[in-house]
Amino acid sequence: MLTLIIFLVILGVLIAVHEFGHFIAARRAGVRVEKFALGFGPRLIKRKRGETEYSLCLVPLGGFVKLAGDNLEEYKGKSYEYFSKAPGKRFQIIFAGPLFNYILGFFCFWVIFFSGYPTLTTKVGGLLDGFGAKAAGLKAGDKIIAIDNRKVASWEELQGVILDRRAEDSVRLSVLRDGEEFMVDVLLKEKQFDDALGQKQKVGLLGIEPDFTDTVSVRYGFLKSFYMGLNKTLVLSQITYKGLWRMVTGKIAIRDSAAGPLGIYFITSKVARQGITALLNFMGIISISLALFNLLPFPVLDGGHILFLAIEKIRGRALSIKAERIITQMGLAVIITLFLFITYNDIMRAFGDKITGLLR
Repeated sequence: MLTLIIFLVILGVLIAVHEFGHFIAARRAGVRVEKFALGFGPRLIKRKRGETEYSLCLVPLGGFVKLAGDNLEEYKGKSYEYFSKAPGKRFQIIFAGPLFNYILGFFCFWVIFFSGYPTLTTKVGGLLDGFGAKAAGLKAGDKIIAIDNRKVASWEELQGVILDRRAEDSVRLSVLRDGEEFMVDVLLKEKQFDDALGQKQKVGLLGIEPDFTDTVSVRYGFLKSFYMGLNKTLVLSQITYKGLWRMVTGKIAIRDSAAGPLGIYFITSKVARQGITALLNFMGIISISLALFNLLPFPVLDGGHILFLAIEKIRGRALSIKAERIITQMGLAVIITLFLFITYNDIMRAFGDKITGLLR
């Protein structure tokens, strides 16, 4: 039950922030907002304030902002209607939703770096046969405090330094054992693996494993946290679009890389056990992914509406009502099909073995 509540809170925040982006941009552009709804289906709560009706609906899997005159069939030429605004203003209204999700993701990372987060120390938990660390005499319980005179305080810092080196390089480690510090040279050994995007990578490794029982809280200053949050946001954006491109080109299977609401719920149940920092990091990742996915130039998505605006700008007039409706319906059909496919894969990942057992 707690997992469901956490999942709904995360989903609710992501949707509310997205729709608020559209809402505030429309108000600033002088467009009347007729409805602001979170969820779909029967309305649980409804309040009218000013020109806007606010509602909370039963099915918490989305939301919408209804703008006056936001489709050509009902457009009457009033100054407060969506289609009375220039394409640039309408672009700002559409773009604001994904932008607010993007900012939320960055803010989550900024807060994590500033408030502190638990991470593994550089204490050696185990050694791998055939690698340089074991050959050089390192032992479980040793703590690496510097690499080539560069101090490292966490496992992620240690990994960052090592991954910058080439295979077959030799690194000088400063190691703490039983309260005494000593130096040792370790030869890196090359190993190939598949990264998150399914690409083969070759890296040099020491051949050590962390001590998963030894953690330390790491936090940074206000400005340093801002920079690190921004950097993580940009890196994640690059990885997300690369991943999407590799899915489109068939280099990564969608069934192995995409997750729908059900999949996100299962992930939430695992992340929730790791504490508030892990949940905040998860929400940041989902928020940025949602923003970037929404900007894809595909009908129904915000990116599709931006594409229509670009076409209007080039042609000097909007697409006909019939043409836009046909394109939108085709896009909606593809989205629904994709949603069902991803949901099916989420179910099979979670319950595939049980379902197979029942069918035997």
